[in-house]
Amino acid sequence: MSGNLIILDTLEGREAAALVVGGRLHDLLIESDAPRPGTVYRAIADRPVKGQGGMFLRTPDGPAFLRQVKGIAPGDPLLVQVTGYAEDGKALPVTQKILFKSRFAIITPGARGFNISRNIRDEDLRDKLLEIAHSVMDSDADFGLIMRSSCADADADEIAEDIAAMADIAQGVMRATTGDAQKLADGDGPHVMAWRDWAEPAEIITEDGGFEHNGILDQIDALAGPYCALSNSASMYIEPTRALVAVDINTGADTSPAAGLKANLTAARDLPRQLRIRGLGGQITLDLAPMPKKDRRTFETALRAAFRSDSIDTTLVGWTPLGHFELQRKRARLPVGDLVT
Repeated sequence: MSGNLIILDTLEGREAAALVVGGRLHDLLIESDAPRPGTVYRAIADRPVKGQGGMFLRTPDGPAFLRQVKGIAPGDPLLVQVTGYAEDGKALPVTQKILFKSRFAIITPGARGFNISRNIRDEDLRDKLLEIAHSVMDSDADFGLIMRSSCADADADEIAEDIAAMADIAQGVMRATTGDAQKLADGDGPHVMAWRDWAEPAEIITEDGGFEHNGILDQIDALAGPYCALSNSASMYIEPTRALVAVDINTGADTSPAAGLKANLTAARDLPRQLRIRGLGGQITLDLAPMPKKDRRTFETALRAAFRSDSIDTTLVGWTPLGHFELQRKRARLPVGDLVT
């Protein structure tokens, strides 16, 4: 199997989408029963949390928690958007910074101005895209616009239609500021997210059984275990616990410093993909293969480069006194193990 594949299918009755690059699972989206990130609520302020600067909110889908609250009193209605999945027993994480995302555009209520992805460098093209934005967007609306890198190869009419549709949705939602708690817009499901975010050229397969016919089920089944082969006898074990995700990197039979560095660098390059397809986030601790301290900077450089192109926000925290490396990753997805039996 060569080239890129986007497979839209179902998995154990749940809508699912897989991005396959060179025959290897590169990304995986699976529908869950929890409120989707991107969902917009008109929530009702419930009670503040002293000492944390936050407030619990009431939504139709249960309690939510909003950080850095100012000027909001219990009983006030406010518009919020789900930013990720809640940990077990905790409230939904939400923000007042609402974004409306589509394939070509991001509408930014309350943040006026037109911006174009830095990945689009051609000045003539940038000028044309700005012309499209000005022709579609209402100059009097309190909305801004970010034109995504996918605009580079898209038809002008298609871009304009996409922006207009998202602007209409945004205007309707942002006007609904009064009333009881209500869901105003649902977050995107796996198939829409695949269309929205996987913009690289790919063959698209929509027939039933696409996962089975293209060997994706076997790759998903492998995610149930912690083992990940790296190179030669080196391996990586990724094990989520209640408190954190533990990642153990081993060289196998070769215990030389060179083998340790090689295994760590290989693991660094593959770690974003592994966390992404496994749906893992939160605190992540890496127990690296033995390597000299002088090679730590080389490892950090490789890790930083690997996460730079990842779509999920991840902070490289740094080294612990025991020589472990820690990361903090947004809980943008639920663990695959919680969705697939």
